[in-house]
Amino acid sequence: MNETVTVLLDAMPYVLQGAAVTVIAVVGAMFLGLFIGVPLAVGQVYGPWAVRALCGLYVWFFRGVPILVLLFLFYFGLFNLVGLNLNAVAAATIVLGMTSGAYQSQIFRGSILSLAKGQLKAARALGMSDGLAIRSIILPQALRLSIPGWSNEYSIILKDSALAFVLGASEIMARTHFVASRTYQHLPMYVSAAVLYFLLTWAGVIALRALEKRVRIKGYVH
Repeated sequence: MNETVTVLLDAMPYVLQGAAVTVIAVVGAMFLGLFIGVPLAVGQVYGPWAVRALCGLYVWFFRGVPILVLLFLFYFGLFNLVGLNLNAVAAATIVLGMTSGAYQSQIFRGSILSLAKGQLKAARALGMSDGLAIRSIILPQALRLSIPGWSNEYSIILKDSALAFVLGASEIMARTHFVASRTYQHLPMYVSAAVLYFLLTWAGVIALRALEKRVRIKGYVH
């Protein structure tokens, strides 16, 4: 028992450094997914058939291929093919972000479709272009409505980030496995990792719920 406590206390600063790496990767992936997902959603809802087809192909690919396969495909294959020399954390962040973009696009797409169709027609009647109406009227509402779904996506990306250790990224799982394999304290170390992931999930969900309340418009009905 004393040995287990000693190992945990000694390892915790090292593992917490991995938690910082995990947070950076997850936040980076979420925002990359946001910048990919919003145009994809707009393209799927308002774009011509060719744009809708291309957006649908992107979503189909990244939702249909497992994260682990995508990590290997891009890190060991496509990134090298195009001459990108990325470290494991950067590569994992990009792959997670591109995957998240496919899922986030469906969150935003659902939010856009939930809005009254007459809003865009009313904007056109006022002389606004479709692009301006989408940016000024549709997207602000859709983004607010998407926060609960975004919270769920955060939880998924956080858990998927554990797979980044197969590339050598020094995040929570990689550092936990390193300590466990050398101290043979597998159960305590992996339980500690599970607790860290749980706390990060809880903190992120609480933060996004606070954001949802902050941007909510009282009495708003879409």
